[in-house]
Amino acid sequence: NDEVNMVACQAAYSVFGLPTKIARIRSSEYFKFPELFGREHLPVDVFISPEQLVTKYVEHLVEHPGALQVLDFANGRVKLVAIKPFFGGPMVGKTISALGNELSVEFRIVAIYRSNHAIIPDGDTVIEVGDEIFFLAAEKSICKVMGALRRLDQPHRRIMIAGGGDIGVSLARALELRFDVKIIERNVERAEEIATELHQATVLSGNIADRELLFNENVESIDMFCAVTSDDEANIMSCMLAKRFGVKTVMALIQQTIYVDLVESSTIDIAISPQQATVSSILRYVRRGDIVNVHSLRRGAAEAIEIVAHGDEGTSRIIGRKLKNIKLPIGTAIGALIRDDKVLIANSDFTIESGDHVILFLVNKKKIRDIEKLFQVSLGFFG
Repeated sequence: NDEVNMVACQAAYSVFGLPTKIARIRSSEYFKFPELFGREHLPVDVFISPEQLVTKYVEHLVEHPGALQVLDFANGRVKLVAIKPFFGGPMVGKTISALGNELSVEFRIVAIYRSNHAIIPDGDTVIEVGDEIFFLAAEKSICKVMGALRRLDQPHRRIMIAGGGDIGVSLARALELRFDVKIIERNVERAEEIATELHQATVLSGNIADRELLFNENVESIDMFCAVTSDDEANIMSCMLAKRFGVKTVMALIQQTIYVDLVESSTIDIAISPQQATVSSILRYVRRGDIVNVHSLRRGAAEAIEIVAHGDEGTSRIIGRKLKNIKLPIGTAIGALIRDDKVLIANSDFTIESGDHVILFLVNKKKIRDIEKLFQVSLGFFG
C-alpha cells in the first residue's frame, strides 16, 4: 500500500530519526507531485517503483532479442547479459579463449551455469549448448558476442502486451513509438481509458487467454508476447497459448516464487519477477562499502555488484595490485572496471586504482561480506 509505505517513512523519520527512508511506490501519480516529498512534508529519500523497474527490464529484452537478461552497470555503459548458446552458434563447442581470439570486441564471461551448477570459467572452458552464460560487455559489443553464441534473432517489430494495469500501460507507452504494439485489457472501461492515454498502440478489450481473440489478431505474427497482469495463472496460460500459436518469444510476469521453477521448465522463455527487481534496488543501500549498483540473480542465490575502490596502496588490499594477484573469494569474478568514464573489460594484468568502479559477479551471495572486507579501507585513510 503506497500510503502506508509513505506514512511508515514519516514515522521512521519523525519518531526515530532514521537517516535513510526507502518506499516502494506503485502509483505513478505520486511522481507528478515532487513537492509532496522532502523533510518538511513526506521524508522519503528513495522511491522504488516496480512498474518502472519491470518496464526498463522488458525494454532491454525487446532491444536485444535472444537475451534472457540485460542489466545495466555504470549508467548503462556496461551491461551484464545472460544468454543460452544454441546449435548454429559459430563458437559453440569451442573454448572461451578461442571465442576471444575470434571476436574483435572486448567482453568477459563472468559465470556459466551448467545443469544449474555454477562455473567460474577460464580460457580453457568449453562453451556447450544448454549453458546459461553471463557476460559483460559495452552496449555496442553485445550483438557481436551474442552472434558468436547463437544465430541472432531478427529485431522485434510487433509486440503484444497482455494486461492493461500500471505495468502494461507503462510498457506500451515506452514501446509504442518504436514498435507495433497491441495491448489487451479485459475491462471495457479500462480499455477505453488506456486508449485515450496511448498515442499509437492498438488497445483491445478481451480475455488474454481467449484463443479466438488471439487468432483473430494474428498472434502468430507477433515477435514478442508479454503477459503482465496481476494474475500469475492467467499470465502463464496466455503465454503457453501464444507459444502454441507460434510466437517465438513469450514472457510472463510472476509474483509468486513457487511458480518460477514451473515456468522455467515449460515453454515460457522468460519469467519476470517484480520482487527480484525491487530487492536489487534495495540491496545497494543495505550492502556495506561504496556500492553503486546491485543486481540480485538466480532467484537471489547470486549477485552482480558495482563497487568503488578507495584508499591507496598502504590502506587498501586492492589498490595498486594486479587483478591476478588479488585473492578473491571462491566463486567470484571481476568483469570490468570503469575509470574516468572509460570501460575497461577485465584483464588479469590490470591494476586497480583509487576511484575505479569494479564490477564483480558472485555465484554465491554469501561471499558478499568477504568482498566488503576486501574493499574496506584501513582507519588510517581519510580520503
